Order: sequence, then structure tokens, then C-alpha cells
Amino acid sequence: MTKKALVCGVSGQDGAYLSRFLLGKGYEVHGTARDAQVAGFTNLGKLGIRDRIIFHSMALNDFRSVLHVLSEVRPDEIYNLAGQSSVGLSFDQPVETLESISVGTLNLLEAIRFMKCRTRLYNAGSSECFGNTGGQPADENTPFRPRSPYAVAKATAFWEIANYREAYRLYASTGILFNHESPLRPERFVTQKIVKSACRIANGAKEKLMLGNIEIARDWGWAPEYVEAMWLILQQEQADDFVIATGETNKLADFVAEVFACVGLDWRDHVESDAALLRPSEIMVSRANPEKSANALGWRASYKMRDVARMMVEEWGRSAFEAQKVA
Repeated sequence: MTKKALVCGVSGQDGAYLSRFLLGKGYEVHGTARDAQVAGFTNLGKLGIRDRIIFHSMALNDFRSVLHVLSEVRPDEIYNLAGQSSVGLSFDQPVETLESISVGTLNLLEAIRFMKCRTRLYNAGSSECFGNTGGQPADENTPFRPRSPYAVAKATAFWEIANYREAYRLYASTGILFNHESPLRPERFVTQKIVKSACRIANGAKEKLMLGNIEIARDWGWAPEYVEAMWLILQQEQADDFVIATGETNKLADFVAEVFACVGLDWRDHVESDAALLRPSEIMVSRANPEKSANALGWRASYKMRDVARMMVEEWGRSAFEAQKVA
């Protein structure tokens, strides 16, 4: 019998790659948007799968809306990837961020409990919950020290999942994902901003890349392979939480240098600091210990930061070439 998956946040980076992965596994994939009639679903179009998804209008912050869609679809698996996804933007929109993430997660849990169904729920957690990890890599038992409204919202959703799993025996799991990038990242994310600026400069643009603190250090992975870990989390006999990461941490300056090297440039000639881009409270170092996911899920990241930088630059080049052919 064909399994049904409901992907909340289907139009985002992770939602698009996950949908493609699930279709490859033979799933019937349903996706949600606030208004499915007017949503563009551009990322799904880029992957060539837009016409293979069944869309539903659903407001995660409205319990009745959530209950209606779950009752209609009756999914075997739900992947909650929805909600405001930018750390920087969360400082400007704290209420919307908290509501879209924590209230949305609670509504999904309540709907599953109310329906008394055997649906399995995956919740997208975030390494931002850990705050500064310093020299000690974070694992599933590391205490949370959130430093942004986004991280506070994600930490709240994590504990909602844990509470419903314990109190009501729901199959609900959180994947605590560290940074994962791809060509589908919006340009408001710093990695995509760096790649596009470097490629434009390499093609003759007279511009400077303005960045905030380039001494921050992150664990950067490749989004298309992280979605397999999401799926594996819901295939386990018991619901549980897992850190998903490469286990390798690099400074943002290293990512910048790698991207510019890929286009034959020295980044120091093209990058300037802008104090206006500094965040009110910045995480300086984010390190991960993904051994549990390696041992329990059999999943390890194949691509590290340098691979990610190279692949993003290569994809930008392909996209530019295709655009020139069309023109």
C-alpha cells in the first residue's frame, strides 16, 4: 500500500528536497501552504516535481485548519518544516517567529492526539537551540541556551515534541539539524549571498561583498543529503531525537575564501565588514557530535564545507549558462 507523507513547508529548501526524496521512495506526497492557490512553489518547479505534489491550504497557527487537512489526508508521516526560518529576521519579527514555529508544532501534536491516529511526526529542530557550544561538540543531551527568538521558538517546539511523546505515547521525533545549504537557499541566508556575490564579481561586476562577523564558526552540510536523515528518523522502531551534522566546524571566513577560490579570486580584495549586519546576540561557535545518528540511523554526511561551497558555485554557473541560452 502506498504511504502518504504530508510535508508542511513544502515550498522551502528542505521541503522541496524532501519531497523529491519521498517521491523517489514511492510515497504519495502532500504539501501545505497558507494559500495553495496562489503560492508559487518555485523550488518544486526547479526540481521538476511541482506537478507530482498534492497541495493543501493550511494555516499551522489555526488548529481547525490543521485538523481539517490531517483528517482529509490521513498521512502516515508528517514532516513539520514550516515556520519562519531566518535567525536574523526573528529579531525583527519575534511574535510571528514564535507563533509560526511553537504554536504550529503544538497544533500538529494536538491534531494527531485528537484523531487518535498512528501518524508519525518529524519536527525540524535547530542547532541554534544550543547557543555557543565552544570547544565541546553538542549532542542530544547538551542543554539548550538559545540566543535568538528563532532559537527560543525551536527550543519550545522541541520540548513540545518530547512532552507529547512521553505523555501521550505519540510517535514524534526531532531532528536537530546544523546548518545545511544548497542552491535553493534564499539570498537572505549568508552562504547564498556569498556565492552569488562572488560569481557576479568573477563575471565583471563592480561590487563589494558586505558581511558582518566572519569569525563565527559553523558546521555546514549539504541539504539534499540531510533530508534522507529526516526520513530515516521516522523509520526507527522508537521515536527519538537526533543531531544531524557533518561533525566538522569552519569559520565563515573559510567558507568565503573557499567560494572565492572556486571562481579564481582572493576574497580579501572583495569583502568588507559592515557593522549594521551584526546581530544583537550572535553565536560564535557551533560544533556538533553526530555519532548517535551515525550509529542508530546509519547516516553520515558525505559532503563537508568545501564540497558545499564548490557545488553551490557550480550550480550558480549552470543556472547562469541556462539563462544565457534562453536569452
